[in-house]
Amino acid sequence: MSQNSSNLSGYGTFGGMEKRFGYARVSTAGQSADLQIDALEQAGCDRIFIDTASGAKAHRPELDHMIELLREGDVVVVWRLDRLGRSVQNLVEMMNRFQELGVGFVSLTEAIDTTTPGGMLTFNIFAALSQFERDLIRERTQAGLEAARARGRTGGRPSKLDERRIDEIHRLYDSKTLTVRQIAELMHVSRSTVYRLLEERHPAKS
Repeated sequence: MSQNSSNLSGYGTFGGMEKRFGYARVSTAGQSADLQIDALEQAGCDRIFIDTASGAKAHRPELDHMIELLREGDVVVVWRLDRLGRSVQNLVEMMNRFQELGVGFVSLTEAIDTTTPGGMLTFNIFAALSQFERDLIRERTQAGLEAARARGRTGGRPSKLDERRIDEIHRLYDSKTLTVRQIAELMHVSRSTVYRLLEERHPAKS
């Protein structure tokens, strides 16, 4: 749900003034967002959006709503980086989106402010680390595929998967660096097995 909604008339800017949009997220319905809200109000936010999202891929309607209202010159404020993004890669994607919209970003706990040169430098370091992580995953996966081919284990009967290997399949899929076919080859299972595991953890919404 959003707070201070009376401060806006549905636009990111009002009377030529930039707006500061606060965003808060809690993991469960019983968890309080008061700490985040207090910090965002003290930071001068005109409107605060609050989501309850427990899963890494859980839908966040208030975040989507906030993004729809953003206009050039506005600023998005969060209490801490992990309230906005669930991974470095996700944060980088959000920051790139804000940059395309001409919107600034502030994280209070980490003292990051992309409207300043120092803040942009800090975020560029995050972006570089995210790319570094993707490159490492791609390199490690390619080495694993080549080793599997050398052992002649690119096909055949799927091996039994334990929880560690199941988690690895989801991690590889979430990294967005591999196709389902490549994941199946690396883990020595069929593509249908990979699809089934992904569906079990993230069932399609009706």
